[in-house]
Amino acid sequence: MNTRAELSIGEALVGLLEQYGVETIFGIPGVHNIEMYRALPRSRIRHILPRHEQGAGFMADGYARATGKAGICFTISGPGVTNILTPMGQAWSDSSNVLVISTALDVAYAAQGRGRLHEMISQFDAAKATTQFASRAYTAQDVQNAFAASFAQFASARPRPAYIEIPLDVLSQPAGSGWNAAGLPSRPQANDMAVNAAITKINAAKKPCILLGGGAHGAGASALHIAESCQAPILTTVAGKGNVPTNHPLVWGSYLAQPDIQKFLLESDCVLVVGSELSETDFWNLDFTISQNLIRIDIDPASLARPHSAEIAILGDAATTLAKIAKGVKSRTAHAPPAPNAQDNELRITLKKILDVIREALPPETVVCSDMTQIAYAANEIFPMYNPRTWIHPSGFGTLGFALPAAIGAKFGVGEKPVAALAGDYGLQYTLNELGTAVEHKLPLPILLWNNDALGQIRDNMVDAGIQPNAVTLLNPDFQMLARAYNARAEKPENLKALSMAIQAALKADGPTLIEMTPRMVHG
Repeated sequence: MNTRAELSIGEALVGLLEQYGVETIFGIPGVHNIEMYRALPRSRIRHILPRHEQGAGFMADGYARATGKAGICFTISGPGVTNILTPMGQAWSDSSNVLVISTALDVAYAAQGRGRLHEMISQFDAAKATTQFASRAYTAQDVQNAFAASFAQFASARPRPAYIEIPLDVLSQPAGSGWNAAGLPSRPQANDMAVNAAITKINAAKKPCILLGGGAHGAGASALHIAESCQAPILTTVAGKGNVPTNHPLVWGSYLAQPDIQKFLLESDCVLVVGSELSETDFWNLDFTISQNLIRIDIDPASLARPHSAEIAILGDAATTLAKIAKGVKSRTAHAPPAPNAQDNELRITLKKILDVIREALPPETVVCSDMTQIAYAANEIFPMYNPRTWIHPSGFGTLGFALPAAIGAKFGVGEKPVAALAGDYGLQYTLNELGTAVEHKLPLPILLWNNDALGQIRDNMVDAGIQPNAVTLLNPDFQMLARAYNARAEKPENLKALSMAIQAALKADGPTLIEMTPRMVHG
């Protein structure tokens, strides 16, 4: 029980987070931020203790992407901030609402070069480089204003991380009054003239198509209505997987990197793009540009102008804007063009056999968090998804080590809904320590580990570039023993039938299960 006459700023900010609807915080206490932990025992907020700040950031990202809510992190100054910079960069690149609240050296002694604990030249500038909004607080009012600005951004703008830094001597000051959540703005609404222009363009098109990005969550029903009215195929980016169900006959999936799909987009007389910046990691072709017949709907003004110029640019919320357009699109007799055939190689054929088993074993609503690994690259295109916010992949920043902590964060966010992680043998080792977090909280999490004893994609890239493969093979640990050392379950299926059984058992377990998959399993 708090017997002090007045709350500190560190205590008061926990109550303010409650007012903004925060239910979960991912963080690591340290000597420089324990004041933020004073109020947590009497708070309704659940605190999750990761094993590393990198894990905390990825957990917050997975939580945010799976739920649509902001993922919140507490961290310490210095190494706490530098450790979480990679997750912040991933959240910025992939449009995820993550709020990092950190301490800093006290104002009187900051960055004086005196060898202070956790001293940096400019911690704030380092964090600012990976955020959409950053603030350094010097007073209680500064903290309140920074929270208001962060949550206003989360409510109304393109999802991206925010950072609030509070010096130690400020954190312990009396909080004073005024700690009330601010009213939040709504998302911008589209201009009716632009909406009508888009409707006219779509109704006149003879070869239309629709492209949904990660900003099109909630717009799937309207997209399907438009598609069915004019028989327009729907494509999605990797971030947009699941916004429309892959098994719908008009949904062509996430094949934007395929040359035939890019050719089709260029030949279309109306390309309706919703909630996507159309980036390099969508097309993997720096020379590809849609220069005509483009309608863009986005909440980010900058995305409407780059790098593909829109004939009709609509600033507004994707779901409400597309709903308006759907009401004006006329139904007509037409036949959708046949979907181009994807190009498969021997590796893709092998991976497809494994992915088909995984898809069959996982319930349709499962949230899958993947890593930068060959099996996930294949899954980006060929793994069917049926619901929004269920395929979570580190597309833009492309960091390793994302899958496991992101899946843990997603699981804390979605509750009873099943969650699985899909990782490679090398990438998993970046954040394998977070297996301890999953065990501690008894999360029924299948961790699908693709073990080919190599940096397989980099090896193939070297071969394609005429470079003798080097530094791409590794001596792996015994993952079975390693998982059991964390008191996790571990399985190494010998064949595809055993893989299916292992996944189904993992979904019902009282803790995580590491399921080790190898190329030999396909032929077992």
